[in-house]
Amino acid sequence: MGTADDPPSPFLGSAAENGDSGTEAESAFDSQKSICPFCGVGCGIRHGNRDKATGWAGSVNRRGEVCPKGVAAFEPVRSADRLVRPLVYESGTHVTAPWDEALDRLESGIRTAVDEHGPEAVACFASSSCTNEENYLVQKIARALGTNNIDNCARLCHASTVAAMVERFGAGAMTNTLEDVGEADVFLVCGANPAAQHPIAFQSYLAPAVDDGTTLLHVDPRETETTSKADVHLPVTPGYDIPLLNAMAKVVVGEGLVDEAFLDDRADGREAFEAHLEDVDVEANAREAGVDPDDLREAARAYGEADRAAAFTGMGMSQHHCGTDNVHALINLAVLTGNVGKPGTGINPLRGQNNVQGANDVGARPGDLPGYDAVTDADARERCADVWGFEPPAEPGRTQVEWTRSVGEDNGIRAAVVFGENPAVTEPNASEVADALADLDFLAVIDLYETATAELADVVLPGSAWAEKAGTVTNTDRRVQRMRPAAEPPGEARRDLEILQAVGRRLTDLGFEYDGPATVFDELTEVAPIYGGMSYEEIGEEYQRWPYPDGANEGVDVLHTAAFANGDRRTELAPVDHVPPADDLEDDQLVLTTGRVLQHFNSGALTRRSGTLMRLRGEDVVQIHPDDAAERGIDDGDEVQLSNDRGSVTVSAEVTAAITSGTVFTTFHYAEPLINVLTGDALDPVAKIPEYKHSAVTVEST
Repeated sequence: MGTADDPPSPFLGSAAENGDSGTEAESAFDSQKSICPFCGVGCGIRHGNRDKATGWAGSVNRRGEVCPKGVAAFEPVRSADRLVRPLVYESGTHVTAPWDEALDRLESGIRTAVDEHGPEAVACFASSSCTNEENYLVQKIARALGTNNIDNCARLCHASTVAAMVERFGAGAMTNTLEDVGEADVFLVCGANPAAQHPIAFQSYLAPAVDDGTTLLHVDPRETETTSKADVHLPVTPGYDIPLLNAMAKVVVGEGLVDEAFLDDRADGREAFEAHLEDVDVEANAREAGVDPDDLREAARAYGEADRAAAFTGMGMSQHHCGTDNVHALINLAVLTGNVGKPGTGINPLRGQNNVQGANDVGARPGDLPGYDAVTDADARERCADVWGFEPPAEPGRTQVEWTRSVGEDNGIRAAVVFGENPAVTEPNASEVADALADLDFLAVIDLYETATAELADVVLPGSAWAEKAGTVTNTDRRVQRMRPAAEPPGEARRDLEILQAVGRRLTDLGFEYDGPATVFDELTEVAPIYGGMSYEEIGEEYQRWPYPDGANEGVDVLHTAAFANGDRRTELAPVDHVPPADDLEDDQLVLTTGRVLQHFNSGALTRRSGTLMRLRGEDVVQIHPDDAAERGIDDGDEVQLSNDRGSVTVSAEVTAAITSGTVFTTFHYAEPLINVLTGDALDPVAKIPEYKHSAVTVEST
């Protein structure tokens, strides 16, 4: 296998082989209506002039709007960086190989691990940027092998949100829809910057409501594009959301702003919760959280007095080792004020990649089968067995971050298949993760490009880009939409669904014979009740929203109206205490927090290969408050080193009051500088999500 220190290998085809030859490349695309491959909003896009995407009046972007990322979506598809042939690792480098040889090696590597160490020695990593049908096959392959070691990148972004919402409501998805949230009197946006991260949703649904009088409350350590629309900004210190939200709850209770009728009808545990709040000092909590007490009170009153208040939560809330408790604290506010189960209310996670919701829906999770039934549920296993011809294992598997840390241990992971993800860059404490991937007995990667993970693989299979495939994806408000291929994969690359079918046939006794994504989707509806009544054909150019029970004529828009998704009419108020961040700040250290910017997306595997989305000022810089910069002798534009005991990186400084004092911010988009060498891997005990948003770093001018 590869090692983290190996030199670059001959992965790439030439531009001509990739079809990247000016006019020829442009003519390679048909103008098919599809769905943007980036964020979870789910805008409709199609090919336009000079490989620029244009919008069509999709189910979300009804006016055909497209953000800068969407406009450039076609450019990386025909990038000269594309993988065009299978690769195998030989004598310290990668060489091209025929498909049969590459698949033979994949089969041999995985079977050897199973034969020698059992199926629990194998892990699969599904892709939140690929279709429901593809992810469904990945999880089915893992379970047919005899393991629930299957996960997707939601583990790194919203696992804690899902855990809290499932415990309290029975469903870990957006409670409302983009259309109905506009009926809110108040928006409470916590740890998210939708103006840059979900721009069409913000521009088309949230901003018009704000312009029409909806109050926007923004909880975030930075002043961002979203803050510019806010009535109140609470610049919370990363890791201190619970003190802030508990203080808001204390104001709501203390000033009689609770919804008495809702609490009587739908909530338990009020007495214990209010007893817990007796020890909350609003002034002290506000100061601990780094916000002005008067601003906190103003925000709490606005939320509590509203007839309808909609909360939105992002990775600034979820990516902590107390992320699940963070979301519980937010849910408490919604329950106290009756902001659940009606339009313009709810808890609304803003999903990151275009199919992070769908990858979870279809069972790419170590503890859940398709449709979110637990693997421990005998009836759910039997339902799958009736369709699959085998019963999936009953014990939950390892999460992604758990299996990468088990490599080399007794009973640890020995072999893995990584589909369309790049954990060597995206996981925290990235240097250790790369070492672990290099130490695997066998690693297979299915991807488009030479990623840091692919460099470590024994077998690399060239897959298909978003514009080369058909299938469905599920957006942030639970609508299932169809993608359509506008081109063929370049060179010898194959469509992902075909690759996964071939892998399934080789690794299992099942046929894995499907006549395209429609037949895979049909099977999915048989095993996932939330998709039960959906039809691939009837989705057409519109959408169907889950839950869509079998026999229903339509999906459910607003969840938890008469009862919660788990069937219970009542939920518990959940007292939560502050949990200090895992990284202790030493003398002169600052808190590093990370995030995305408008011009790029996640690890940058797609957007950094675009000719349009270039690095701009404010992208790969570190934002530092003027007071913190002055104390360290740092001027705007200086090169600075961020370091801790996990590693160090060098970036340029942007001195700005947009970031709260004591905290610095930078993006995680690039393999160089790789910010995730600095982020910590302390895990939330419930969701196993890492603490990306609070890392102690020393900041020094170079």
